[in-house]
Amino acid sequence: MRLEVYFHPPCPQKNNGGSFDLIRFADKITSGFSMMTTNFDLIHKYDRSNAFGKLIGMDYKIISEGEVSYHLTIQEKHLATPLSAHGGLIATLVDSALGVAALSAVCSQNKVVSTVEYKTNFLAPVFLGDQLVATGKVIQKGKRILISECEVLCVNRENKLIAKAIGTFNAYDAAKAGY
Repeated sequence: MRLEVYFHPPCPQKNNGGSFDLIRFADKITSGFSMMTTNFDLIHKYDRSNAFGKLIGMDYKIISEGEVSYHLTIQEKHLATPLSAHGGLIATLVDSALGVAALSAVCSQNKVVSTVEYKTNFLAPVFLGDQLVATGKVIQKGKRILISECEVLCVNRENKLIAKAIGTFNAYDAAKAGY
């Protein structure tokens, strides 16, 4: 059964005209998924404490345990040159998608994750107004170490591939992170 948790920050959604609108989702859980298998309280606490993600303007959707999508529209505050966004912004988007994918895979064990390392290939620049979707997915889950992969697409440029990444994450007890 697929789990879908929608968080309240805005995320781009395609409208009937083919362009994207920002909409707000209420928290939603697809019926048929056992609440006992996922610690939603821990994810909600993460969501409330992630001031950096809010500052940048990112939002995310947990698609299933171990899979997330992050959404970001490039604004003037993200630009490094008059035309293109800073690579560190894309790195932040990638790290977030990789990490929350890993978090969603271990939160049912009351664990959180920290980034051990990640590698990103930047494949194309992004410009003012571009609408990015970064999809993170856990591809290997051990007792402590998780490996996630991520792909960043620019949806308003025919899903142009912007970046690809892979990351390693350490899972540990949530109490050590203050949760």
